Order: sequence, then structure tokens, then C-alpha cells
Amino acid sequence: MSKWTAHYYTTDDGGCELADYLDSIPAGNRQKVLAWITMLEEKGPTLPRPFADLLIDGIHELRVKLSGEQTRILYFFVFQDRIILTHSFTKKTATVPKSEIERAKKYREDFKRRYKTIDDFNKSNKGR
Repeated sequence: MSKWTAHYYTTDDGGCELADYLDSIPAGNRQKVLAWITMLEEKGPTLPRPFADLLIDGIHELRVKLSGEQTRILYFFVFQDRIILTHSFTKKTATVPKSEIERAKKYREDFKRRYKTIDDFNKSNKGR
């Protein structure tokens, strides 16, 4: 049983970049990503490299290699047992681009603005 529960970040208007990304990739790659998300749910912040890493300021990366490409899914922890997966991108440089980290921070701030408590989140959350 998972100690953590992962959710996809959604915008106020219901947009979800991660769901769109998962829908756009081949089924085998999607299954691999979902398996790594399950591993993240089981281990939470103790999931080690090479699977995950802390980047900066509470933003983490899930590190998945898909079809020879380094795919990253950024996320943060909230409400003691929730993981919010913000977005994905293909890593093409030695380090994670600052713009991707800033994007994840922006999504985290928006999330915290909309959901002050776990109850607020549970009332509006429709699952992954």
C-alpha cells in the first residue's frame, strides 16, 4: 500500500499538461512512466537516484529514460502525503533548465493559493 498519493497538477480551467503528455506517448512508455509514479508513491521523498532527485527549493524530478531520451517529471510534496506532479519535459542539457524549475515553482504557488488545506484539495480533486 502506498504511503503517498500522486496527483497531476491542473490549472483553474481544468488543463493538465501531464495527462496530455501521457496521452501523447506510446502505450509502453506510458506504462513505464506510470510504474515509476507508483514507485514514487511507495517511497515518497526516499526514492533514490537514479529514479528521482531533489533539484532546488522543494522541487524534485522523476528521472525516466524513454526511447533513449531523458524524460523528467517535476513534482513537489504537500499535505503530509500528497505528491503533485507538475509537468514533463525532455532533458537535453547537462542540468535541468532553470525555466523548467521556475515553471514547477509557479505551478506550486498556484496550487498553494487555490488549496489552503487538504480538505480544500479533496473537495475539488477528481483523482489523477
